[in-house]
Amino acid sequence: MTQKFGGIVWAGYPGQAGGAAISDILYGTTNPGGKLPMTWYPQDYITNLPMTNMAMRSGKSYPGRTYRFYKGKVVYPFGHGISYTNFAHTIAIAPTMLSVPLDGHRHGSGNATISGKAIRVTHARCSRLSLGLQVDVKNIGSMDGTHTLLVYSRPPAGHWAPHKQLVAFEKVRVAAGTQQRVGINIHVCKFLSVVDRFGIRRIPMGEHSLHIGDVMHSVSLQPSILGVIKFHLWVHRYQNDIFYLIWSP
Repeated sequence: MTQKFGGIVWAGYPGQAGGAAISDILYGTTNPGGKLPMTWYPQDYITNLPMTNMAMRSGKSYPGRTYRFYKGKVVYPFGHGISYTNFAHTIAIAPTMLSVPLDGHRHGSGNATISGKAIRVTHARCSRLSLGLQVDVKNIGSMDGTHTLLVYSRPPAGHWAPHKQLVAFEKVRVAAGTQQRVGINIHVCKFLSVVDRFGIRRIPMGEHSLHIGDVMHSVSLQPSILGVIKFHLWVHRYQNDIFYLIWSP
């Protein structure tokens, strides 16, 4: 930057009304509160990233790709955003433990777990398995604004687990000096699972850390084995061709 310019506005494909929209933001007429959908890397990142290697995870002399695996310095991180006001987060309601139900006939199967630390997604009952949170968002500034709530998860440590991953987001408009409660539901099998080195999606058991701004909350995922009901069935037929079914455990 020179003394004549204080900054540069980069706008990707703003459209026909983009100029007016950018003008409203720069002059404070509106306060949308956008978030960066990508990571801005420093220049030396390119020198350590051969285009012949498409691996996501970092390795020896390889920095890794995306915010999920790259741990080096950045110019602007994924999800970075600015506003004319400030927001504070408080987790109002959140569980500390969640049971992950398994099919009873999967108990003891070598394919269902890895040393008891991760469950194969296909072996869990995922249809209604979700983690619910209630988060209070308070506008502690002097201007009304829109805020995008980003929820990141840090799974238990593992060489195939990401550094963190975005698991939920909600946009809320909060007037200056007021507070809004936001409900968030995280589908466990879809968003708290990871892909191992064999390409199999699994749910890590143990403590998962949820990060919302500067606030962190831990929830422990534990397996819950659902039993299989077995019974015997007898069929009795009488002369009038009426069948009677009798069962017992």
